[in-house]
Amino acid sequence: MTDPADTAGPADTAGPADRAHPADTAGPVPCTAGTPAVPANGGPTPDPAARRRGRPPRAEAGDTRDRILAAARAVFSERGYEKASVRAIAKAAGVDSALVHHYFGTKEQVFESAIEVVFAPALSGPDALVAGPVSEAGERMTRMIFGLWENPASRAPLLAVVRSAVTNDTAAAALRRLVSSQLLSRIAGELGTEDAELRAELAAAQLIGTALLRYVIKVEPLASADIEQVIARLAPVVQSHLTGA
Repeated sequence: MTDPADTAGPADTAGPADRAHPADTAGPVPCTAGTPAVPANGGPTPDPAARRRGRPPRAEAGDTRDRILAAARAVFSERGYEKASVRAIAKAAGVDSALVHHYFGTKEQVFESAIEVVFAPALSGPDALVAGPVSEAGERMTRMIFGLWENPASRAPLLAVVRSAVTNDTAAAALRRLVSSQLLSRIAGELGTEDAELRAELAAAQLIGTALLRYVIKVEPLASADIEQVIARLAPVVQSHLTGA
């Protein structure tokens, strides 16, 4: 069942806590030193540890966004795209659902922002392509991609992203937009050949397909093979796709 909080667009710029309430216009009743202030309307003293509603001060906005993204990666990793919800992400981040919508929009947009952070190192592929001799570009890209997969810290969120994309069309579309616009098109631009886009896609398919077999499906003997042996066999194929050499 779709959570209504997942389909809502960006929230109103003023959260519930930002809207004036008639009973809130009066300040706290004066108190003696060492005695907590009591609200003028006789209500309970606000709990400073309670989850904050509405937008945070501008100085805290960056930290709040980072906290929401970290919570989103954790929730998507634990539950997958289908079972994750904006409400669960907000709870994990300690904010109101409206604040998640305010910063990122729908659940799909939250997912896209979260995976962009996960894939940030991989998106440096075009930089690796021109970081040295073009004749070694295949090995540099292969080492960069498999360096991410071999690192336990980055492998878990990568697995979550790939599994979500394989099982959900919306997640797949978000991942496709990211990979196409920020990785493949930039690699094709660096190649500068007539069939550059096809070459870039074939190189990516070689790397992604091998990663799926090794880390997700865990096909043997590939899953247990020494990573240096895998890179040594795979890099020349990637190089061939990129430059034909």
